[in-house]
Amino acid sequence: MTSLSIEDVNRLAQDPSPATRAGTAVKLAQHFNPANFGPRELKLAEEIFRVMVHDAEVRVREALSANLKHNPLLPHDVAVALARDVDSVALPVLSASDVLTAEDLVQIVKAQGTPTRLDAIAGRSRVEAAVSAAIVDAGTEGVVAKLLANPGADFAEPTLHKVVDKFGDSEAVQDPLVHRNALPITVAERLVTHVAEHLRAHLLSHHRISADLALDLILQSRERATVGLAMGVSEAGLAALVSQLKTGNRLTGSLALRAVCMGNTRFFEHAVAALADVPVGNARVLIHDPGRRGLNTVWKKAHLPGSYLPAVSAALDVIAQTELDGLALDPQRYARRIIERILTQYESLGINFDDDDLEYLLNRVGQLPPASVSLH
Repeated sequence: MTSLSIEDVNRLAQDPSPATRAGTAVKLAQHFNPANFGPRELKLAEEIFRVMVHDAEVRVREALSANLKHNPLLPHDVAVALARDVDSVALPVLSASDVLTAEDLVQIVKAQGTPTRLDAIAGRSRVEAAVSAAIVDAGTEGVVAKLLANPGADFAEPTLHKVVDKFGDSEAVQDPLVHRNALPITVAERLVTHVAEHLRAHLLSHHRISADLALDLILQSRERATVGLAMGVSEAGLAALVSQLKTGNRLTGSLALRAVCMGNTRFFEHAVAALADVPVGNARVLIHDPGRRGLNTVWKKAHLPGSYLPAVSAALDVIAQTELDGLALDPQRYARRIIERILTQYESLGINFDDDDLEYLLNRVGQLPPASVSLH
């Protein structure tokens, strides 16, 4: 070994003090690579590490950890021994060593999951989904927030649902969760729900506003956010979202009406299909039946308000006749055109509205008795 001289060996033999052993550990660790050591020397160095990792002096083990944490040649058993040591030895390896496997880290989280160790693992450049799941199970709010803010951390969808279950009302967790590059649509919808509940509590505690009015505002905010989230989502994603909404009793006629008024036909189709308990393909055929008899049939099967039908019919007519042109504010202009057509439809039924705002329109339509309108 060209980097560990005979003088070093003699010094270690003559003065096996902790300081000398630590100095030797530093020198050996810093030069532990094929450029400095041949194959036989690398093997010998590994055996020396295996002895040093059990050294009674913490500073010796700290020297190994600090100088080998980024070394991919670090023997796996030595890495695990260092990672299971006291914090001053373990943390550098836990935070940086790629030699540790996901299985190693999960075991450490479960057996030695102190806040400092979880914090070190949460900040690794790469955190596998299994490790993230273990940290979410065992971690504090701060550790989980750090993990979510780590772009190198992977999460399985069930783990993100658990995050919402445990920390959905925590602003410290909500912020990095919302700002992750991608979220499953079902997680995003649940997060909107939690934020809405938090907003409702704020409204009730800080403003003179009735609980019923606060709830109305929250529901409007939630519905707007849900329809917005559903824009551009895959068929599988829409099916999962709608199923979750139905299970949570959040799939309502007003949400379906809002979706079609905003031009989100696919979400509308999935919603009606789920409420009517029919396949979405069948629902599409019925919804777009030119004579609207199919829409009447599936709407009644879904037990949705009859007063909504003229608005839905008018919206579907506009959607069928209009293509987005890609110009600035195209979606807004599209929605505006849908609302204008809806107003015309209700005027033909002898029902007038004082405002063409979407929220006003939805509220007024919801107040109409089913017998006052019909769709022929």
